[in-house]
Amino acid sequence: MLGCLRTMELSDQMFYSLFLFIWLLYLWEEYLAYKQRCMYRAAHDVPEELQAVLPRETYIKASVYQLEHARLESLHALFTQLESTAILLLGGIPYLWDFSGRLLSSFEYGPEYEISQSAIFLLLASLYSWLVGLPWSVYLTFVVEERHGFNKQVLVTIYADYIAPLFDNFKPLPEGPLREAIESLAKRLSFPLTKIYVVDGSRRSAHSNAYFYGFYKNKRIVLFDTLLQQEGDTEKGCTQDEILAVLCHELGHWNYQHTLKHIVFSQMNLFFCFLLFQTLMGWPELFSAFGFHSEYPVLIGMLLTFQFALAPYNTMVGFAAVAISRRFERQADQFARGMGHGKHLLAALLRLNATNLGFPEADPLYSIWHHTHPTLLERIRALGGKKDN
Repeated sequence: MLGCLRTMELSDQMFYSLFLFIWLLYLWEEYLAYKQRCMYRAAHDVPEELQAVLPRETYIKASVYQLEHARLESLHALFTQLESTAILLLGGIPYLWDFSGRLLSSFEYGPEYEISQSAIFLLLASLYSWLVGLPWSVYLTFVVEERHGFNKQVLVTIYADYIAPLFDNFKPLPEGPLREAIESLAKRLSFPLTKIYVVDGSRRSAHSNAYFYGFYKNKRIVLFDTLLQQEGDTEKGCTQDEILAVLCHELGHWNYQHTLKHIVFSQMNLFFCFLLFQTLMGWPELFSAFGFHSEYPVLIGMLLTFQFALAPYNTMVGFAAVAISRRFERQADQFARGMGHGKHLLAALLRLNATNLGFPEADPLYSIWHHTHPTLLERIRALGGKKDN
């Protein structure tokens, strides 16, 4: 009896400690988000470093766009926090597990079919998550993005966003000066380029981007069609020199093996998480804390471990990952500058920032916690401090 009481006390302590941490983390992130929203609202004058190249109209438009995004994200975060709180306090997880078991038993399958019950649990949980998240996704796409000229979908194709690569149309970059310049850049860096594609991302969004992918000596470069200037329209898209500067930045990531380092970091983290999972699966107190007193399903153990028990650890790892990513971005910028593309990278960053309605600065605390890339203002200061080679 005494041992049972101690187990209950320990499980209660574990539950309320994790519950408190989740709420403290939410309040901290909401405080940071509030500071950032204040910066958007106070955006009236373009920073001195950008006054010669960034029109005030674009600066104000970007602040309005980002503020609208931030307000929606704040509402969504509050809704998600209250939803999670209700699920935890009302025992939503054990209820859904029991319901999955009852559903399974209606087909004359008993509790020994844990894998089948886990599959039903996952299906129902995923369906619930999708239904709850759908209104937010629809509002973001068809109200916020539409209002600012980025959305180019119709409702029936919204599913394509989740499996976009299956719907994008990749075409080889036509022969010409741009292709020759990219191939020359790749050859100069000994980058094993095999193909260059243009993807019609403009069907779904007006945002611009470029990236590379592929293994070993089979690399491909992909340019969004929104990145390219169309004939007779120099307002949108980047010039050839600016595109080369953007690609040089991306190739800087390849040169420093940033992708490989990210993979090693994530795999080490995953290994450590599963090591902790193996340990925590042997703790009945963890299951008891969340309403599982007599059964210890593996799937539930994974859910409780990765989503709740490891929440403090995941927060620290997430912060470290953001810091590492920011360092990698700075290195890639300096690589492009060292290759003689600093001036054109600056121009490309300004152009893409205006095209994507990015805001050039951020609250320092918010940026350190959230931004995987330095702000535009930070990148300009870093790139503008030295002359190109």
